Amino acid sequence: MTTKTAQVYRMVMEDHVCPYGIKTIDLLKRQGFKVEDNHLTTRKETDAFKEKHSVETTPQTFIDEKRIGGYDDVREHFGKSRTQPKEGETSYQPVIAIFAVALLLALGLSWSFLDTPFTLRAGEWFVSLSMTLLALQKLQDVRSFSTMFLNYDLLAQRWVPYSFVYPFGEAAAGLLMTAGALVWLSAPLALFIGTVGAVSVFKAVYIDKRELKCACVGGSSNVPLGFVSLTENLFMIGMGLWMGAKALGWISV
Repeated sequence: MTTKTAQVYRMVMEDHVCPYGIKTIDLLKRQGFKVEDNHLTTRKETDAFKEKHSVETTPQTFIDEKRIGGYDDVREHFGKSRTQPKEGETSYQPVIAIFAVALLLALGLSWSFLDTPFTLRAGEWFVSLSMTLLALQKLQDVRSFSTMFLNYDLLAQRWVPYSFVYPFGEAAAGLLMTAGALVWLSAPLALFIGTVGAVSVFKAVYIDKRELKCACVGGSSNVPLGFVSLTENLFMIGMGLWMGAKALGWISV
């Protein structure tokens, strides 16, 4: 039985060991390959390798004397999904992760305080925690978020400071609604930013037919503007109306 062999060239220096090189070797071994591990120990040696093979990054993997490429290219070679989307490629993974964690947190809180995970309050917590987690993503780099947000938000295009205020407003509304406190502030705030956002997204996507990236999970997002951002804003509108109606006694639960 012939042993499959792969050659990997990766950076291994005193001040830097390439993590993708380690991942590549691990992946190849799990695929049954014997790995010839070639270390690039200096910047000069690394630059010479890149120039020789006309590549911009390391590690680089060769199988049967054919260059496969970097870590994600090796994953694709074995029929696996890429860990990073290609340039221009979209991904819903960040949004799915946020909503999944928010749902589990809401169910956990309900279980802890109300002795069962499936309650109306769990539904409220799911929405408010989703708002808070989405705001947290935006607050990691407010300037980057602001730049992307200005592509489509109608109010921000007229009053630029709103693009900086928005994530703070979303976080405040989400936190207050999670606590069930100051509803007189959180409900109108969520209703306002949700309505402006929904109108802006609907116009950009469904009327103007523009293909944009959504700033809903931050300024480096690969999520396409459309259903996700519209859902986020509809959640805020619904939560603002629901919490406001409860506070005014229009709904008894």
